[in-house]
Amino acid sequence: MASVEKQQEETAADAVSPAPIIELANGFRAARFLMAATELGVFEALAGAPADIEVLAARIGLSRRAARICADAMVALGLLERDGEAYRNSAPAAAYLTGATDTDLRPFIRFSDRISYPAWGELAEALRHGPKAQILDFDPERQRIFSEGVEALNAAPAAALAANTDLGGRRRLLDIGGGTGSWSLAVVREHPQITATVFELPQVAGIARQRIAEQGMSGRIEVVPGDVLTGDLPTGHDCCLLANVVHCFSPEDNRRLLARVRGAVSQGARLLIPDHWTDPTHTEPVTAALMAGEYAVNIEDGDVYSVAEAREWLAGTGWRFIAQEQLAGAKSMVVAEAV
Repeated sequence: MASVEKQQEETAADAVSPAPIIELANGFRAARFLMAATELGVFEALAGAPADIEVLAARIGLSRRAARICADAMVALGLLERDGEAYRNSAPAAAYLTGATDTDLRPFIRFSDRISYPAWGELAEALRHGPKAQILDFDPERQRIFSEGVEALNAAPAAALAANTDLGGRRRLLDIGGGTGSWSLAVVREHPQITATVFELPQVAGIARQRIAEQGMSGRIEVVPGDVLTGDLPTGHDCCLLANVVHCFSPEDNRRLLARVRGAVSQGARLLIPDHWTDPTHTEPVTAALMAGEYAVNIEDGDVYSVAEAREWLAGTGWRFIAQEQLAGAKSMVVAEAV
């Protein structure tokens, strides 16, 4: 009987393709090629005009063999196109990887290369014992790479929030854990009646001030250093933004944070919480489920949460849930109002 069952199991296994597993296991190879091509300047080298492999190799300072290996991999992944002997950027690469447009994802690729990828090598250990290092431990250079990478990744969601969220009647935005100030920048550009305050850790506040000054927005966006869990939150705002903040904390800390934010505003204030919100099973969207690993390797209590969990926290801390709104990609936003 046992041998019959074993034979049936082997037959069933033979009927199932291993391709999905192999494709997943190969994912890091594609990612590493993209990181290398970005670091080597392949896409910038082709921004002006197509080139054959000899010209491309000379532009990026590689041997012909090395340039061909990298370029052909990018063709296979759809980031370069090849017409005869000439290589050129595909439309996505031209839009996001050359630095020739305002939608530059190169800082995110750099962040993935220098910070995320090494940390993910310790994923199993982080799941067993917690992260070996945390984002709070970054030196100034790594903090800059991290902050610029996160800003680049969130450019589309921030633009979607600014363009599509009803902020009529709102005058003062409190951007809690506001990073480089990119979310506030997007909002004040779109809504000229709004001024903003970015509340961020001291090691990030300096980056935010510089970024805001470069955009000529220092007169409309103030930066205040402080810790979101322990510092005194600035008051006098009628709209609060918690972008990519709740995934840094435990459920208990998030309840405490939401209660503190409620204490800093008056009844009727609006609360916007963009993040990788999931369904009740924490498996959809897929990107959100995978981002839980990013938080696990870099943040002690980092995790993804469902909208149902958010509604529970809000109900217990003085907020009324209004809606979940889609932003861009896997990012969505929970909207609430102070009661």
